[in-house]
Amino acid sequence: MQWTDRIRQVKILLVIAAVIIAVVSLLVSHYLVRDLQREERAKMETWAEALRALNEADESTDLTLVLNVIQGNNTIPVIVMDSAGTVTDYRNIHMDEDTAEDSDAYVSAYAQRMLRSGDYIKIESDDSVDYQLVCYDESTLLKRLTQWPYVQLGIVMIFVVVAIFALLSSKKAEQNKVWVGLSKETAHQLGTPISSLMAWVEILKEQYPDDELIPEMSQDVRRLERIAERFSKIGSLPEPVDSSMNEVLEHVTAYMDRRTSKKVEIVRRLPDHDVVVKMNASLFEWVIENLCKNAVDAMEGSGRIVLTLLEESGKVVIEVADNGKGIRKKDLKNVFTPGFTTKKRGWGLGLSLARRIVEEYHHGRIFVKQSEVGVGTTFRIEVKGNKC
Repeated sequence: MQWTDRIRQVKILLVIAAVIIAVVSLLVSHYLVRDLQREERAKMETWAEALRALNEADESTDLTLVLNVIQGNNTIPVIVMDSAGTVTDYRNIHMDEDTAEDSDAYVSAYAQRMLRSGDYIKIESDDSVDYQLVCYDESTLLKRLTQWPYVQLGIVMIFVVVAIFALLSSKKAEQNKVWVGLSKETAHQLGTPISSLMAWVEILKEQYPDDELIPEMSQDVRRLERIAERFSKIGSLPEPVDSSMNEVLEHVTAYMDRRTSKKVEIVRRLPDHDVVVKMNASLFEWVIENLCKNAVDAMEGSGRIVLTLLEESGKVVIEVADNGKGIRKKDLKNVFTPGFTTKKRGWGLGLSLARRIVEEYHHGRIFVKQSEVGVGTTFRIEVKGNKC
């Protein structure tokens, strides 16, 4: 299973876990809020009954229990109104300095909001003409409990985002270490046999000076030396210098022409003047070569590759277009992911290394400009220009 699939599965599991936690939290809070609402309603009914008993009490009535009930409410906001809508009493109504200056209007408006929400209890007197309305609101504790699930949901979502970010960051750091270690070790392992081959080539030149194959062997050995040099630079920050992008594309074209089928046509569309970019030419050639090799594979050995060099708004643009089999839409987001490949053979590191070279070493961009299955693909590279 590829690493991209594992990352996707972990993301899905984290999101599912967050959704389950949020749903359970909302359900539990819903039932707690409902039970507390019922409890507070029962308390207010008892409080209203105590108020009715107080209103109907005579000199012989023991008011100790009634007063204890009325004075025992220290959490639920309550406003008492008469049949004319006038506020006669209120408890647990918190007001700031601005509302305290006109407390009567504030309390009256508060009572009207309670009436509209249906949070009131009607106390009728014996003559059934006059009555009182006991308006009440949710306690501070109940309001906080109502809001808590949303706070908890936000915390869970932040946790999921941080977890995914940490997972991706740790994997990226691990990949960087693997790439650097693998590249350095590859360069080290290639060094000794390349040096030996260079010595043998020099001996062959002396013994067979007229042999036409020895210069080709020499070029291949120099090519191996350049590959080893490229690997040695992965993981370090090579010093960029002013170089001609025209020459980079010409070198890549010359190299690909000698090593691809005659059925593959490579077309260069370059400006008449030199396009100078501050870069490491050896690594940049590697990027273009990777794109061209992928294009050859996509065309299955027969087709056309177009290398285009442009200057746009202070940027240097290189486009590598082919008329191969194209990339499926669902694969576009993964083409630069390490380990992702659609080939039967390959490690899926070429495009990942290409992006690393362009973005981290040259502070540019590389992306799929367009791709259509059965039509072809165009890769686009953008780097900062450096006109002479």
